Amino acid sequence: MPVSVSELTRELKELIAALDRRVGRVEQAGEAEIARDAAALRAKAVKRLAELANHSAATAGDSGDAP
Repeated sequence: MPVSVSELTRELKELIAALDRRVGRVEQAGEAEIARDAAALRAKAVKRLAELANHSAATAGDSGDAP
């Protein structure tokens, strides 16, 4: 079942917020790798959110008249 743009946007924002709340535990083994993975995931989520916003803005601005 396809996910709507608004649902995907909401879920991406939730993911970003959850990653921002995450507190690293430097005493745990593997934490540096987990922190890098979390940062990479956050960057991908932010990029995808921007792509969705740009697509939505382009779609909303499209009057249907081709130049």
